[in-house]
This record gives sequence, structure tokens and C-alpha cells, in this order.
Amino acid sequence: MAKNTLLNLVGFGAPALVALFAIPLIVEALGTDRFGILTLTWVLIGYLSLLDMGLGRALTKLVAEKLGQGAVEDIPAMIWTALSAMVLLSIGMSLLLGLFSGKIVQEWLNIPLQLQGEARATFLMLTLFVPLVMASVGFRGVLEAYQRFDLVNAVRVPLGIFSFAAPLAVIPFSVNLVVVVAALLVVRLLAVIVQFLFCLRIVSGLLSGFGMQSAIFFRLLRFGSWMTLSNVISPVLVYADRFLIGAFLSVTAVAFYATPSEAITQLTLISAALMGVMFPAFSSTFQVDRLRSAHLMDRSLKYVFIVLFPIVFLVVAFAGELLTVWLNIEFAQTSFRVCQFLAVGVFFICLGQMPYALIQGAGRPDLTGRLHLCQLPLYIVLLVVVVRWAGINGAALLWAARAFIDMFFMYMMAQKLLGPDKLRTLPKATLLFFALFLLCLFAVIAPLPVRIGGAVFTMALFGWFAVRYLLSRDEIAFLISIKK
Repeated sequence: MAKNTLLNLVGFGAPALVALFAIPLIVEALGTDRFGILTLTWVLIGYLSLLDMGLGRALTKLVAEKLGQGAVEDIPAMIWTALSAMVLLSIGMSLLLGLFSGKIVQEWLNIPLQLQGEARATFLMLTLFVPLVMASVGFRGVLEAYQRFDLVNAVRVPLGIFSFAAPLAVIPFSVNLVVVVAALLVVRLLAVIVQFLFCLRIVSGLLSGFGMQSAIFFRLLRFGSWMTLSNVISPVLVYADRFLIGAFLSVTAVAFYATPSEAITQLTLISAALMGVMFPAFSSTFQVDRLRSAHLMDRSLKYVFIVLFPIVFLVVAFAGELLTVWLNIEFAQTSFRVCQFLAVGVFFICLGQMPYALIQGAGRPDLTGRLHLCQLPLYIVLLVVVVRWAGINGAALLWAARAFIDMFFMYMMAQKLLGPDKLRTLPKATLLFFALFLLCLFAVIAPLPVRIGGAVFTMALFGWFAVRYLLSRDEIAFLISIKK
């Protein structure tokens, strides 16, 4: 699992590093308007994977569950039932995208007249991506259920890299977006073929289970529908603040808010990499060995806490200095409170992803779906009030508060599913967090030399607490053996 988590970190991080260097070159070659359209195509391609009715995630859960039970003979029928449903869904989505492509280009988006024909053709070409994205989600779900994250990332890394490298490769010959997007289509097609070959390699009897079984389909749909609800609401909860800041304040305020937000939310890649591994692990163990699930949950919470708390503490203590070095003094003076609040919120989000994975793996996505559905209207109303009353600092504080509430309820639901007294790490970690948070507040208002001294003391105290109360003797021995 540790190896798989590191593989996921590489899979998420490598394309981001390539994008850092490739995007300026693509912008210079295509121009701002064409690059804006290309950016929208990237967003749409990525968002298509969230509109699979949760069938990909449901497939991972059910296949992992069958593996845990040893009923591998049922797996091929599950895979082909899910893929058949996803193909039918992709056809409907392709028709809708093609039907509204003209309205998107001419009315919904402010695209220059001279680029509207090119943009219309580009959006029509996106209809070909829908079945490929759906198939990719399904095959990746199978590989994740088998804990083959080496194969998952063997596709994810090249696919992510070539999403930026392919436009660079064709730009010297043509800057027409249809040609650029066609290159992306070829890359996506090759990725799906490779994923299918990987599935053939690890799933015995895969070619023998063609067809759609209604009982399996409705089971997948029951699980997936609640997943879809969370997939649709979660981005709204995360990004609504930016749109409301733009609506009630200004675009400049959005820049001062979104820039530190984009940087600090990259920390979620750490917990996301672990969550991707833990979800199939919880799915395979929850029904047959609940104590094992509780043990995995405890450890995942512990490791996320140990890795992220020092980072978040240092960001909060030195937010102003970090923003000055990274951007400029204007950003530091305007956005340092935003950075501090968002860093604390990201810390809560990362902790909350572990119980979220367990709840999904236990087959109860309805719990998370209802939680997000209840949060949405109240959060939006409060956000409108806070943005108009307290500006970007108030929005960041509310965002962090919502993240804490979300984490708290996720943890309580996971605790209830596992049974009383099964989870022990988070209460200890939470007590430590609030104790050190008081030191953090002191560090925020103190002069720089005092903050540096306080940070050294806090990190030493944190290290002692982690060794004394969080890490077991076996884990400490393992870490020492790695150093040797």
C-alpha cells in the first residue's frame, strides 16, 4: 500500500510538473483566445470522468469486494455489465454535447467571431472523447480493485504528460484547435487500449463474460447514483467561493484569493494518493474483516496527520514571508490571512478523505451524498453573507470551518460503521492539533525571530508526540531500517 501510494503521488505529480513548463509555450504559440478554448476542452475531458453515474467507482468497490470474498468467477460479468452501461451513458452524453455545441460556442461562451467555427468543430470532436473517457474510467476501476496501481500509473503518467506534450508536438505544423484536439484524441485512444490489455492480463476469464446482467446493473447504479451526487456537489462546495467573490467583490479579489488557494490545495494530492489506494482496500476488507478495516483506517489517518501537520503549521506561521518570496509584497499583505485559513482547511479536508474512503468502501455512499446535499444550501447562503461582510478573509475562514465540519461528520459516520472504540488515532491527533494551534496563533502575531523559535520548539514537540503516542514500535523499527 505504501508503494501504491508513492506510485499515485508520481502519477499525480509528474503531469503537473510537465504542465508547469509546457503551458507557457502553448500559450505563446496558440495565443490567449485559442489557449482559453483548449483549457475548456481539458476541463470538459476531465469533468466527463465525474459524470459516469459513479459506475467506475461502484465497479472498483464490487470487484474489490468479490476479491475479498474469493468469488473471482463473478468478476467478468460485473466488468462487462458496468462497461455496457457506461457505453450507453456515453452515447447519450455525446448526443447532448453535439446538440448543444453550437449554443455553447455562440451564446454561452464569449468566443471571438473568427474562432467560432474552429471552436464549434473542436466541441463536436469532444463527442468522440466521451466513450473513451468512460471506458478508461471503467478499466482503471478494475485495475485499482486489484491493487495494481503500478499499471494504473503506467497509463496515468504518460497520459497526463502527453496531454500537454501532444499540443506542443503538433503546434509547429498547425495551430488549428481541431488538429490539436485530434492529437489528444489519439493519445486517449492509445491509453484505453493499453488499459484494456492490462485488464486482460490480470482478470482471468474476462473475455467470457460479455453482456449486461440486470441484477448487477441495478446494484452498480444504487451505489453509483449517490457517488454521482457527491461528485457533482463537491466541486461546488470547493469552488463556489471564487465565483461569489467575483460576483460581489471584484476579479482582482478573486486573484488575491485563488492564487494562494491553488498553491495550498496541492497538498490534497498527498491524501488523494493514499485515498485511491485505501478505497479498494476498505472495499475488500469491510465485509469480511472489519477489524482489519479499522486498523487500515487508523493507520491512514495517522500517516496523513504526521505528514501534513508540520507542513500546514509552517505555512500558517510563515504565510506572509512565503507569499512575499513566491509572488510579491502586495500579495503577501493582502492574502496572507487567506493563505493561513485555507491551509488549516486543507488539513481538515485531507484528514476527512480517509473516513470518506471507508464510508464509500463500506457501500454507504448515501451517507456522504446526504451530508453534501445538506451542506450545500446552508454553505452558499452563509458564503454570500460572509463575502459581502468580511471579504476574502471571511470567505477563507468559512471555507476552513466547512472543511472541519465535513471532516467531523465523516469521522463520526466511519466510527459508527466500524463500531465503538475501533478508531483511536484521530482523537489523540485532534487534541494535539488544538494544543499546537494555540502556539500557532501566538506564532502568527509574533515577530519573525520569535516565530522561528516557536516553530523549532513546536516541531520538536510534534516529533516527540508522534514517536511517543502515534507510531508503534514496529513502525519506528521499520523507519530506522529504511534509514540504514
